[in-house]
Amino acid sequence: MTALLLRDLRLAVRAGGGFGLGLAFFLIMVVLVPLGVGPEGELLARIAPGILWVGALLACLLSLDRIFALDHEDGSLDLLATAPIPLEGAVTMKAMAHWMTTGLPLVLAAPVLGLLLNLPGGGYVWLVASLALGTPALSVIGTFGAALTVGLRRGGLLLSLLVLPLYVPTLIFGAEVVRRGAEGLSVTTPLLLLAGITLGSIALLPFASAAAIRINLR
Repeated sequence: MTALLLRDLRLAVRAGGGFGLGLAFFLIMVVLVPLGVGPEGELLARIAPGILWVGALLACLLSLDRIFALDHEDGSLDLLATAPIPLEGAVTMKAMAHWMTTGLPLVLAAPVLGLLLNLPGGGYVWLVASLALGTPALSVIGTFGAALTVGLRRGGLLLSLLVLPLYVPTLIFGAEVVRRGAEGLSVTTPLLLLAGITLGSIALLPFASAAAIRINLR
């Protein structure tokens, strides 16, 4: 399992599988928003939680179609499906590799980008906490979508249409955590709901992803 994780991390760095791409998109989006809506600090502070979470969501979406694409092209996916290791474990490692190369850089960069949107001081801790808790769910859900569309030509648009509705609850509760934290309100309810989505996705979706891959490889 560890060897598979390290292999996917190396592929992400060498083959442009999303490493740095999502972070660059996140940065560009956050820089463009003040240019589009104006420099008013109060307005930027009000929309900052939603903008930061939408940017993180779209940045994670960019590289989803590459999670299984390279393995399917060179036949590695067939070997993984017949290997003695559980396919569910292999899917989990791929989701983890996607998060480490896409989600984790977003978590680390988010406080700096929050400054550009005039995010209130109380929101920075909750911004990092919500992204750290919610982006793993984005990677796991995205891996499920990638498993459903593996082998399809030009499946990127279909993948986006499948995954975006599943991302909505994570987006709502993640942005709500940041908004409440910035306003000094209690974040317990949205934070627990966000944690529930992440834990439920990690517990259930690897099995669904593995089943989808087996069906697509028949």
